[in-house]
Amino acid sequence: MVDTAKPTLDAVFVGHRGALVRLLARMVGSVATAEDLAQEAYLKVRAAERGRPVDHPVPFLFQTARNLAFDHLRRERRHAAVMVQDLTAEGMEEVAAALPSPETEVGDRQRLLRMETALAALSERQRRILLLNRMEGLSHAQIAERLDVSVSTVQKDLKTALLACLEVFARLDREGLRVSPRPDVL
Repeated sequence: MVDTAKPTLDAVFVGHRGALVRLLARMVGSVATAEDLAQEAYLKVRAAERGRPVDHPVPFLFQTARNLAFDHLRRERRHAAVMVQDLTAEGMEEVAAALPSPETEVGDRQRLLRMETALAALSERQRRILLLNRMEGLSHAQIAERLDVSVSTVQKDLKTALLACLEVFARLDREGLRVSPRPDVL
């Protein structure tokens, strides 16, 4: 008689752990990180099994592990872009500042002028809500508490502010960005 019982996740993980770690190590370049990602994949699949049965645990485990490896690599790339390791204060002075190209600088100035024009069209409360949310990353509840208004007021004003900004941007696009630069901005 042939045993057709589906293997448990534990049996799948133990049976495929070596191949899984090797795959992940090739992807991320570190066996230690691969071990961590394999364990995290196991835990995620285990959690997913609680919600619904997993019909094909081997491919599900491997795909989960690959997704975790891609997420790890994206995080590493972001961190590498902003972090410089083993650089002293004296070394920082010797690093050349990256200067934007003239085209980039002009584009940045145009975007800044568009944003200033859009913000100027908003009420003071709408402007504060938009800046607190988008620039400082505050939640609707935090903004409501800070400004002593209801959360629904924050939501309504934020939606209105975003729509008004989009309208200003669209109008400026149609008009070819005819915005007079303020001398103190340039």
